[in-house]
Amino acid sequence: MGPAVLITIGVLFLLNQLHTDTFNFSNTWPFILIVIGTVLLGSAMAPMTGHVDSTISPLPPAPPAAPSAPPNIVPGQGQ
Repeated sequence: MGPAVLITIGVLFLLNQLHTDTFNFSNTWPFILIVIGTVLLGSAMAPMTGHVDSTISPLPPAPPAAPSAPPNIVPGQGQ
């Protein structure tokens, strides 16, 4: 939604610079609301086929680690 609103604001600024006598930037909030509503409606109506559910872990849980073997200590070496 952010990029769509940013592009809309940029286009409105451009129209304000090009048509200073016929376009008033202070009355542009309806355009921004229309863009936000269109993006929200489009995302709500988009098909969910092929999407991955974020609540389900994609990988199975890892098995518990095997206990490590004690270090090989040779008697008489620095003890």
